Amino acid sequence: MSQSESESHRQRGVRLQLRGVTKTFGDREVLHATDLDVEPGEFVAIVGRSGCGKSTLLRLVAGLEAATQGDILLNQTPSTGLNPHTRIMFQDARLLPWKPVLDNVALGLPKEEREKAQAVLENVGLHDRGGDWPANLSGGQRQRVALARALVHRPELLLLDEPLGALDALTRIEMHALIEGLWQRHGFTALLVTHDVQEAVALADRVLLIEDGHIALDERIALPHPRERGSAAFAALEKRILDRVLARPARDDDSPEPTGHDGDAGGSGPSPLAWRFAI
Repeated sequence: MSQSESESHRQRGVRLQLRGVTKTFGDREVLHATDLDVEPGEFVAIVGRSGCGKSTLLRLVAGLEAATQGDILLNQTPSTGLNPHTRIMFQDARLLPWKPVLDNVALGLPKEEREKAQAVLENVGLHDRGGDWPANLSGGQRQRVALARALVHRPELLLLDEPLGALDALTRIEMHALIEGLWQRHGFTALLVTHDVQEAVALADRVLLIEDGHIALDERIALPHPRERGSAAFAALEKRILDRVLARPARDDDSPEPTGHDGDAGGSGPSPLAWRFAI
């Protein structure tokens, strides 16, 4: 791909900016005056210990929660809620068990656009599973359906909240390759929250470490895609980031971030309307 083609491809994604974003739950400050710039089409991974604020940051960007202070901007426009061009994937695929796979992917699409659902199922390797029920799929297949459901809306920003955390090691590697390929093909901006430093290095342009509600590290991963996990350069980056994560011992107050309905922060949880954009 030429430089001009690459730049055009990347412009499909959205520019994400955080300016002085703070989030508190009661007396607890989860994020403090956070600034962040993510370029269009960039893939950024966020790592950190449980309770550091990384999932809260993702929910703020998604519009599932409101910042206590500060601004979130998409293409330099303040974002004050749900955005139809943003989609989020969770660790749980959150499929509707009473609908077959194709109907889950087509959720929210007009009838005249349902053929897009079949096309995106082909993109994730499930072209022949549209009539199956979610209960008949493996965990990896369910996450492929969740990914298809997000991509069918051609998002400018894809948020990934540990979507592969419950999968076995081999399935995770397969999903890494799938997500990487779709990101390169479609050019959306991606923000991944993960506990897996190797996963972060394998996928991301940059890896951020959040500690105590602050961005403590912003490491650029200057390795070509697809990444060679066994290479010395890959191993050195993984070790550098992991050593930094482990440099601060776990504390007694390293508890999970405050949660509300269905594991989402903020007391009451997102409204039913929110799930239209969250799934």
